[in-house]
Amino acid sequence: MKILNSPTEAKEYRKDLKGSVGFVPTMGALHEGHLSLIKKARKENDYVIVSIFVNPTQFLPGEDFNKYPRRLEADFEICKRAGVDAVFTPTPENMYTDDEILIKAPKIKGYILEGFYRPGHFDGVLQVVNKLFNIISPTRAYFGKKDAQQLYLIKQMVNNFFLNIEIKECDTVREKDGLALSSRNIYLNPEERQRALSISKALKKAAKLSQKTTDIEKIKKEMINILDVDKLQYIAFVDKDFNYIDKIYPGNTIILIAAYVGSTRLIDNIYL
Repeated sequence: MKILNSPTEAKEYRKDLKGSVGFVPTMGALHEGHLSLIKKARKENDYVIVSIFVNPTQFLPGEDFNKYPRRLEADFEICKRAGVDAVFTPTPENMYTDDEILIKAPKIKGYILEGFYRPGHFDGVLQVVNKLFNIISPTRAYFGKKDAQQLYLIKQMVNNFFLNIEIKECDTVREKDGLALSSRNIYLNPEERQRALSISKALKKAAKLSQKTTDIEKIKKEMINILDVDKLQYIAFVDKDFNYIDKIYPGNTIILIAAYVGSTRLIDNIYL
């Protein structure tokens, strides 16, 4: 497995690859969710490249950039065992300059939900993903549905910029008890982790209720009764193009939750 430390190194490596390239961009602290993306990429491509980069431009002031979990050696071992061909590990210094050309998230769908509570977050996400796409030139790129709004905006960027990349949507991976896998789960103490399960339970209840009713307010009320969080930021109902909807549309509905459990902000969703 090759370790590529700079964009120049990565572009040189990519130049010599003949065949399809599957790309999995990550911020490291790899878990089974990431591994599911890597396995899918491995199955569908001749080569697999994983990036590990805690991207500073997508963190807002006061967020957890400095304490975000970093386990590079462990991540290398996970990638090696999964059959990854190369890992790209750039630094902020070789990814960014002092006077950048910027990408802006769309002014409506980039500033609702996650974009409303984390204004500018998606600017940073799209900026780094665009850079990574240009460096790696993947045939296919793999993203989890857990970050549903991010996934939608990345697909929009690919369409708007006419990028020749296939975006592969991958299902959210959960612990046996239902908790959606996230690198930030390590921030939860045992009591908080137990309460965090109420998020997936509320979504599961919503899915069950949606088989009997399309009434969003009724479903939302039941979800709130189940949630055991310290601060609920939103429960939202949107279609797959992230338009707000006034009732459940089977096959074209996403229910999203963002909430704090203790000091840890968690997001989750379910596609109906």
